[in-house]
Amino acid sequence: MPDRADTMGTGTTAGTEAGWQDRTLAGLLRRAVFRNRVQLLGGVLFAVLLPLVFRFGPVAVPLTQSALTNTIVGATIALTLGFFFYRRLLDYPGTEGISYAVPVFALTYGAILILFLFMRLDYSRYLFGASYAMAVIWFTVLSIAMVRLRTYRIGIVPGGSVGTLPDPGSVRWENLTQPGALPSGLNAVVADLRTDFSPAWERFIAETAIAGTPVFHVKQLQETLTGRVEIEHLSENTLGALNPNDIYLKIKQIGDWLAALFVLALTLPFLATMAAIIRLESKGPALFRQARMGYRGNIFTLYKFRTMTMERDGAQSAREQAMTQDDDIRVTRFGRFLRRTRLDELPQMINILRGEMSWIGPRPEAVPLSEWYEKELPFYRYRHIVRPGISGWAQVMQGHVAAPDLVLEKLHYDFYYIKNFSPWLDLLIVLKTIRTMLTGFGAR
Repeated sequence: MPDRADTMGTGTTAGTEAGWQDRTLAGLLRRAVFRNRVQLLGGVLFAVLLPLVFRFGPVAVPLTQSALTNTIVGATIALTLGFFFYRRLLDYPGTEGISYAVPVFALTYGAILILFLFMRLDYSRYLFGASYAMAVIWFTVLSIAMVRLRTYRIGIVPGGSVGTLPDPGSVRWENLTQPGALPSGLNAVVADLRTDFSPAWERFIAETAIAGTPVFHVKQLQETLTGRVEIEHLSENTLGALNPNDIYLKIKQIGDWLAALFVLALTLPFLATMAAIIRLESKGPALFRQARMGYRGNIFTLYKFRTMTMERDGAQSAREQAMTQDDDIRVTRFGRFLRRTRLDELPQMINILRGEMSWIGPRPEAVPLSEWYEKELPFYRYRHIVRPGISGWAQVMQGHVAAPDLVLEKLHYDFYYIKNFSPWLDLLIVLKTIRTMLTGFGAR
């Protein structure tokens, strides 16, 4: 992770930030805000040392006390791990650090706290809690400053499919008309590298890269800005290796199974209460069962809390009945609450324990829908290369969709997830899912 690089909120590491040559005090401060070492060192000073000075004074810190030493070491480790996780999350599109300081540092400080308790180590509750609070404040303020200070100017080399570049609002595009000197202040240059350029433009692109300004292929930048992999062919140039990381697949399955077993045991009375309410509100079983297309194209029975009445419209096809429309009249009152909060998905822990699903992955579709999509959309079946999930990248970025054109967009999100299959992206989806549960984004 280059120390001087500013990671864009859209996920692009943009090399040299505009204004690196600015030698004024404002320019120096601006560059400092984006340096990783400054952010981490400032976090240690603000969130570890400042609470000590406030508690004991600048010269009276009793470092010989084991509880104090344990607290300093533990807080420093928690802050460093939190900073590493925090920066990794910012590599993904549509991710601003302002929203994630509280949960990310709660995760790392909580892990250190559990370690203290497990090893029966003495520590200062006041200093450890103050360190967590100050870490959240420090990195939240930093995130706000980075959002306000950064400006991205990207030059566009004419030719090919550069006209399809999105307009996310965080980038100022500048069309390059002649292959001369690189305009000052550009963060990067984008070109369709499959185009047959003139020798002059080829020299310009090569010199730009040699000078240290990043040069992106247009499809790479589209993926970075949108969080979607738009597919023309299932080629290694588009997706990398077609099979995701096999080791992480196995590790993830074990983690999914253990987490599902723990959560199911913890929430069993709560689940039973929701099942009773469903039975009282409308006729029919509390659980809804449906055949879904799953891992490697195998059909399995998915379990959800029933959120609709059992009546069926005989005039509708199986595909139409499998779709949930906006303001669907079949949805019950309690079912609408379950859908908005995503609590209707909790019985799928049974599917996780059976090895059919994961907590995170592309959502499994009903068999009639999946068969229809496979006929309408090229390469749709490739999404079955990983286990389907209770939540996924498409769900937190796009919400629920059913129309073919929107399903194609969802497929692009699914392919982005498969291409970037990693614990970091899974962690980001978990955090976004929690926000989705609180806001009801994308529910029907």
